[in-house]
Amino acid sequence: MPIEFTHVPGKPANGSFFYDFAETATKLSLIEDAGFRRLVVDDPAGLLTNMDITAQTLDRTASLEVVLTHWAGVVEPTVAARQLAALDAKSGGRLSLRMLSEPLDDSDAEARPAGHGAVWQRIDEYLVLLKRLWSNDKPFDHEGAFYSVRGGFVPRKGPHGADLAIRLGGQSGTALKVAGRHADVFELATGSPDEVRQLIERVRGAAAEHGRAAKLRFALPVRIHPEGWVGASDHRAVEVAGPPARLALSLLPYATLGIEEFMISGIDRPSEIARIGRETINLISNSLARREADIPQPGPFAPRSFTEARIG
Repeated sequence: MPIEFTHVPGKPANGSFFYDFAETATKLSLIEDAGFRRLVVDDPAGLLTNMDITAQTLDRTASLEVVLTHWAGVVEPTVAARQLAALDAKSGGRLSLRMLSEPLDDSDAEARPAGHGAVWQRIDEYLVLLKRLWSNDKPFDHEGAFYSVRGGFVPRKGPHGADLAIRLGGQSGTALKVAGRHADVFELATGSPDEVRQLIERVRGAAAEHGRAAKLRFALPVRIHPEGWVGASDHRAVEVAGPPARLALSLLPYATLGIEEFMISGIDRPSEIARIGRETINLISNSLARREADIPQPGPFAPRSFTEARIG
């Protein structure tokens, strides 16, 4: 299967990856040329800034997809639906929506519903409303646990309509229930291949209840440190240091699980971005392509097996 790479900008203590957009434009060009398929916009300044950055990024790139990080409860669904439909139209098909489960910081505390279950119930209702606003042909009313809408209507729909790609994550049963209903891409928690496999199975089970198991794609966060690739900061994650060949080999067990996207963070300087594209992304893509070509396809009754390995 083809593997895609997503660049996840860091959040430096002294500012933002997007602080100086003239410099950012150079980085965006490098990211696009390096082989990254998409870019995550998740700025510390919050949702409205994310929307502005997304618009600027779409203006300055030709093929890079933009993943807009979003929270329920920051703006009303009717307002968000109009803004996102406009960005979708501007993107020419290069926009997706990444929903996180909590507001940015303590200043948004009053907007938070009480309890984990309520947080995810609000996200569920919010996404239902967005999709309805992106697809309805006449105004509608809605009265729910978290939102009240009168005459809800978005006259200018985006090209995706209600099919704008939604990205979700989480590990609780409540989170997976919402993801199973709405997610097109599920952002996995990092861990060993076996831990990741178990989470994938749980997510697919939740999606199957809505007839959506085959629609789901899986993305795995991977952080690069100067000494190599790191799946996460704790001891359970795969951690590899060494040359590009070793880095590529470390991701093979994860790709075998059916992961189609690696979300790469930790490389924000122009020299790092260019080197990763030149040496690592190409090598990983070629290694995975060769490996897939070398593996015989199972017959209709043959059990499917996965190779799992930890390289330290």
